[in-house]
Amino acid sequence: MKRTFFDRVIVIIVIVLIIVFVSLAGYTTYETQQALVREKQLTLGNEALLLSEQSIAPYIAKVTTKDDLQVSLNEFEDALKCNVWYYDRDGKLIAASYKDKNEKIPENIRDLDMMLTVDQGFTMTGKFYGIFDSTMISVGVPIKVYGKLQGFLLLHTSISEMDDIRKEMLGIMYMPFVVILLFIGLVLFYLSGSVLRPIKMLNNVAREYAKGNFDAKTGVSRDDEIGELAESLEYMADELSKLDEYRKNFIANISHDFRSPLTSIKGYIQAMIDGTIPPEKYGRYLLVVLNESKRLTKLTEGLLELNNFDTYGPVLSCSNFDVVDVIRLTRSTVEVQCEKKNIDFRIDCPAEYTEVYADRMKIGQVIFNLVDNAIKFSPENGKLLATITNKNDKVIVSIKDQGPGIEKENQNKIWDRFYKTDASRGKDKQGTGLGLAITKEIIKAHGEYIDLISSEGKGCEFIFSLPFAKEVTNE
Repeated sequence: MKRTFFDRVIVIIVIVLIIVFVSLAGYTTYETQQALVREKQLTLGNEALLLSEQSIAPYIAKVTTKDDLQVSLNEFEDALKCNVWYYDRDGKLIAASYKDKNEKIPENIRDLDMMLTVDQGFTMTGKFYGIFDSTMISVGVPIKVYGKLQGFLLLHTSISEMDDIRKEMLGIMYMPFVVILLFIGLVLFYLSGSVLRPIKMLNNVAREYAKGNFDAKTGVSRDDEIGELAESLEYMADELSKLDEYRKNFIANISHDFRSPLTSIKGYIQAMIDGTIPPEKYGRYLLVVLNESKRLTKLTEGLLELNNFDTYGPVLSCSNFDVVDVIRLTRSTVEVQCEKKNIDFRIDCPAEYTEVYADRMKIGQVIFNLVDNAIKFSPENGKLLATITNKNDKVIVSIKDQGPGIEKENQNKIWDRFYKTDASRGKDKQGTGLGLAITKEIIKAHGEYIDLISSEGKGCEFIFSLPFAKEVTNE
């Protein structure tokens, strides 16, 4: 079974909780036990001093007998649950509470350890040299009369009481831990519904998008990061859908634009081979084949140029130049085309400043594309006007014709590749449908704008901006 990210989160949280609980419980109980041990040692020390005053001192002073001392030690053990051993200053056992019940009590404490500091007192936790079967707290207290060591007491009590307290503490801590686990379980259950389920839905929709089903919806509507992600996915799907549609149109358009001239070339050459076209007419039809070949070359060059724009963007080589000079050069270039249709191409320059900083060759291409497009759609005896004005720190260039204009709903489409306004796509308009797309890419690369003003039956006016020329300083 595939483990999800959420499963890993749950496992990590549970492991961290267990580690934290075990560490906290161990540390807390250990420190508590140590505090209790220290408190018990202090208590035993105080009890030993009290016992020495009430029972040992009278025995040393021979006010009481050894039997009286034995009874007192037995009563002390019964009351405080601790063994009491009394040794003289030479380490010899004098009396011990219920001695007959513990045969391991040493007759001379020196036999256990010659280094026991009985004259200074000591505390010890353990089985006291193996005499006891369980862990004991042992306290040694010297007995001094008039500043002289007269013997010492050893008190031993079991640590089992502290173990019981430690177990009770752990038992008390288990309940909050269980409550915390239940609470976290509820939180994780909530998160699984509010986070994991939407993520799964987004994942499923992403898989649908990968299959090409861009109509699939996420079904997630939230005002948070997940909601933003869902909106981004749907937006991406919408853009991919447009891209897919563009790809299909691209293939259809390029197939049409390549098929038409290729069909003409193939048809005329086949007719020449078959003899359908007599030799005396070869020149005429070879000229048609040449024009169709040029059309294919132009289309291929346009595609390569746009593909280069998509990959790297237009590479600009900017310099200062007069944009009016470029427009005049373009007018000279299209002079023959204007004469064929008797088009009056005029230049109006009310601008005070016409020097711009741009790529002269590419701006020349922009102006030529716009002028060529205007001539193509201008009527016989029409007028074509190029106007140069200034606005702020920009030079504004306008190319206006008297053609049929473009419907408002189609004006945004003219920048698309292969788009042609003539529905028939007939041979009277020999363009490739790439000129305006290239034009927009060039202007965009300069960081400027290009716009269209048009209405049906009233011609088109293309307007674009260029920055003022930069000042040249001599250093």
